Amino acid sequence: MTISIYNTVTREKEPFNPIVDGKVRMYVCGPTVYNYIHIGNARPAIVFDTVRRHFEYKGYHVDYVLNFTDVDDKIIKAANERGEDVLQVANRFIDAYLEDVESLGVKKATYNPRVTETMGDIISFIEGLVEKGYAYEADGDVYFKPRAFDAYGKLSHQSIDELRSGARIQVGEKKEDPLDFALWKGAKEGEIAWDSPWGKGRPGWHIECSAMAKRYLGETIDIHAGGQDLTFPHHENEIAQSEALNDKTFANYWMHNGYINIDNEKMSKSLGNFVLTRDLIEKHDPQVVRFFMLSVHYRNPINFSEELLGSAKNSLERMRTAYSNLEHRKETSTDMDKNKDEWLEKINAFKSRFEAEMDDDFNTANAISVLFDLTKEANVYLQANQTSTQVIEAFQEAIASLLQVLGITIQDENELLDEEIEALIKERNEARKERNFARADEIRDSLKERNIILEDTPQGVRWKRG
Repeated sequence: MTISIYNTVTREKEPFNPIVDGKVRMYVCGPTVYNYIHIGNARPAIVFDTVRRHFEYKGYHVDYVLNFTDVDDKIIKAANERGEDVLQVANRFIDAYLEDVESLGVKKATYNPRVTETMGDIISFIEGLVEKGYAYEADGDVYFKPRAFDAYGKLSHQSIDELRSGARIQVGEKKEDPLDFALWKGAKEGEIAWDSPWGKGRPGWHIECSAMAKRYLGETIDIHAGGQDLTFPHHENEIAQSEALNDKTFANYWMHNGYINIDNEKMSKSLGNFVLTRDLIEKHDPQVVRFFMLSVHYRNPINFSEELLGSAKNSLERMRTAYSNLEHRKETSTDMDKNKDEWLEKINAFKSRFEAEMDDDFNTANAISVLFDLTKEANVYLQANQTSTQVIEAFQEAIASLLQVLGITIQDENELLDEEIEALIKERNEARKERNFARADEIRDSLKERNIILEDTPQGVRWKRG
C-alpha cells in the first residue's frame, strides 16, 4: 500500500511520490535554543521521528535534517541576562535538547545544521534574492518583498490583502511595505554580528531554514515539517524565499502537528501552564511520555494531564506484560499445536493492519489500537492447552517490531532482565547460607518492589513477575 500524507498546501491526503525512488529528503524545523524545551517542542520531535521510522520500516532511506537556531533575539537576551556569550548559551541548550529527545527515543538526525555554521550559504541566498529583485537593502537591513512573489499565501490559504491588513511597520524598520520581512538585520551595538555585503549583521529568522534545506537536501525536497504554529509566517516565508530564488517547488509535502493543551487549556507561557520536557521525564518513564504523544493523531490537538499520562502508562504496561507472559510460556510450549498455521496467518494480518494505518497519514492512534488487538489475541492464545513456540515467537516479534516503528521498546528500562533476577536470587541464597538474613530480606524486598515474586519451595526458589 502506498503511503499517503496530508499536505497542508492542498489540504488533502496525497500519495507519497519521492523525488528519488526509495529515498526521502525530510526537513524538520528545530528549536531556537535559549532555554530547555517544553512538551510542545517535544511533540514534533516525537511525531516526525515516528514518520521517519515508518518510512525506514517500509524500506526507504531517509535523509533527515533538523536545524538549530543558535543566534536570535531571544538567545541574545538570555545571554545578556546571564552575562554569558551567545554561543555558550546556544551550546548548552543544544546539548540539553539532544539529551531530552534522546531519552524520548528520538533517533539522531542525519544532519543538525546551525545558523552560525551556515552563514556563507545564508548570505549567498540573500544576494541571489536581491539580484533577482525579490529583496532590497535599507540602511544595513535586507527585506524580502512578498508582493513580488505571486504565490504568497498558498500555504496558509490567505490572500495578500488579508495578510496586509494585519501587518505593521515597527519603530526603526525601514520597510517599503508592512508585509516585507527581514532577511538580514544590521548589527546593533554590542550584539554578535557577521560581515556581509550590507555591513555587519545577522540573518532574519526565516531565511536560515531555506538556506539549510537547500545546502543539505537540494532545491526541492520531499517533506518539510514542523509545528502548526510555524505555518505562518515562518513556513509561508520559506516557500516564498526558496521558490523565488530557485524557480522550483520548495517542498512537495508540508506536514504540521497540532497543539498541546494542558488540562484542556492551550499551553502558553503567559498562562504559566507550560511543562518542561526534562521535568516531565524525571517523574515519568520517557517511553510512556512518547506512547502518550502518539496516542492521538499528529494533526489533532492533544490534551495533557497526569491522569491521561497514567492511562498511557497502564496501556503500555499491558503490552509489555503480554510480551513477558509469552516469554514465560515458551518454557512449556511445544510444536504440537495443530492450529499453528492459522495463528501465524492471524499475526500477519495484524501486521498488515498496523502498516495500513501508518500508511494512512501516519495514524499512530489507530496503529496503537491494532497493537491492543494483537496483544489481546496473544493473551487468548496463551489460554490454549497446547501452544507452539513458533507462534509465541511470532507474536513476540510482531509486538516488538511494531512498537519499534513507534519508537517504543518492549523492555521497560526499569525492568530487570531474567539473568539479573537469577543473579540476585543466587546472591540471596548465598546470604541465607551465611545466615546474613538482613541481606537476604533486602534482596527479596527489592525484587518485590520490582514486581518479582519469590516462592521458596522444596525444589528451590521459583520466581514470577507480579
